[in-house]
Amino acid sequence: MKNIQREDLQILSRHSNLSEKEIHSILKDNIYSSKEAWQKFLKLFLASLGIGFTVSGIIFFFAYNWADLPKFTKIGLTEILLIAATGLALLSKINSNIRNSILTGAAALVGVLFAVFGQVYQTGANAYDFFLAWTICITLWVIISDFAPLWLLYIALINTTLILYSNQVATDWNDSIIILFLFILNAVFLIGSILLSHYKKAFRIPNWFTNILSLAVVSVSTFGLCLDFVDSHKTLLSLLIPMSIIVYALGIWYGLKTKNSFYFAIIPLSLVIVACSLIFKIGDSEGTFLLIFFFVIASITLIIKNLMNLQKKWKNEK
Repeated sequence: MKNIQREDLQILSRHSNLSEKEIHSILKDNIYSSKEAWQKFLKLFLASLGIGFTVSGIIFFFAYNWADLPKFTKIGLTEILLIAATGLALLSKINSNIRNSILTGAAALVGVLFAVFGQVYQTGANAYDFFLAWTICITLWVIISDFAPLWLLYIALINTTLILYSNQVATDWNDSIIILFLFILNAVFLIGSILLSHYKKAFRIPNWFTNILSLAVVSVSTFGLCLDFVDSHKTLLSLLIPMSIIVYALGIWYGLKTKNSFYFAIIPLSLVIVACSLIFKIGDSEGTFLLIFFFVIASITLIIKNLMNLQKKWKNEK
């Protein structure tokens, strides 16, 4: 009864001679989380929550007391906290998940240190310099820790650096270039993480991590295609469409292979949004709005029905 679900047990209770005690035993062994599982979850959750609140408290402490603190105190306190967090993560004999959570908090403190330094000495650097230095300084930690939340922070910093660089330095870049770079960057991270988890079993990449990356890739693609249909960026149109088709096809294939309905939700939804922007491009009359209204209702209904059928099919296969 390894793959038994709650619905299966309800059917068994109606159409079998299982006693109440036996049903309770099956629920306890296969459905309900054990005491150890809850303790592990609460331990990791509370530790992560505590680290997050600590980093937030440090940031608000400097923000509130900024005018009253001398320069040495501002930088010194941040450095002491950063050294303490790093030392605790590297030297203490604690659970690996908690250690990596502390290291993630230390990575966030690196950004706090650079922000404090920039405000104290008024370096006048562009915002992208701040995020670039932050990204470079935590690169080694990210690679060594192999911790999904820290990787997510790292990828977010790279995306932010690229966006700010295009706005502050590469001002001759148009929207097409930055959207293409963001799409390729996040797609490479997504495909790389999937391939790594498939061929290197030692790396355990959680589903929520690949789902967030998938959502980022689809969001960039959707925004880029809609922008192209509205503003007619021919460079973006000629490159983003074939790349999106390839990535979307790979997403559907991977969703079928892993029985992950997430891809069958975001990819069709992206296509619906792109189709709506294309309809708006053709015409913007009152009839167009009415057409889009019925198109969205019919499309969303079809997507939901398809998801329900897929989940029912995969459940029966189990």
